[in-house]
Amino acid sequence: MLEESLYIDWNNSFEVLDKAYESDLFVLIIGPKGTGKTILVREFAKKKGVKLESINFSLRTRESHLIGAKTLENGSIGFDEGLLVKSMKEGGMLYLDEVNAAEADVLLRLDEALDDRRQIILKESGGELIQASSGWFVIATINPLTHVGTKELPPQLLSRFPVRIKLDYPPEGIELEIVKKYIKGSHDKELLQGIKLANSLRQAAAVEELYYSPSLRETIAFGKMLDVGVKPRQAADIIFANVYSQWGGIEYQKVSDIITSMFGN
Repeated sequence: MLEESLYIDWNNSFEVLDKAYESDLFVLIIGPKGTGKTILVREFAKKKGVKLESINFSLRTRESHLIGAKTLENGSIGFDEGLLVKSMKEGGMLYLDEVNAAEADVLLRLDEALDDRRQIILKESGGELIQASSGWFVIATINPLTHVGTKELPPQLLSRFPVRIKLDYPPEGIELEIVKKYIKGSHDKELLQGIKLANSLRQAAAVEELYYSPSLRETIAFGKMLDVGVKPRQAADIIFANVYSQWGGIEYQKVSDIITSMFGN
């Protein structure tokens, strides 16, 4: 119930997900980190009352995480099913988080399960055929290709997700309402300053003037720092400026100058 009260569906994503679910069409959510993609999917699964399995993809994700692997116990060979196989059998909802961070061999096995037949052959388990149960539904998310570690999805796999939702950072007024759900105090003026700062940095990152784009997590953290008595300028330095020092003094100074112009010394 907590996450339900925290999520604001500001661009009617639930309606699109509902229609896709009714139409038995898989969904791809596209957007930068920290825009609420994961909370959206979790909340939608709750609304539908279905079990949600999640796979977070990275360069370290292996086929065995999806499919499973042979086991040896007390001299007997068995098979421990992966999350993809379990989800197909149960017919619930499968969330493929940051799928465009996966390696090509992993995507090939995933593509096999997502075509119109919705089945997969387990060569790892003697050629067993797994057919997805009725109602099996898949939602995937990807980050823009400007994000480190992401790569372009093969067109064939993209076509498995014909419903696409673009989820970006919300308008300032909506972001304020989101942040206020996570904090206790009343700091609307200061919070709006922090959100405006975050948007300035996001815009600079979008045109490659800066290396990093702050997410909703940072504006929420800014609000929480205000809650415990940190002054707005200090909170802006801690949450927004200091991370840029890893790219050197010039990058840090750019952001520090922006903060000074908005918050003063």
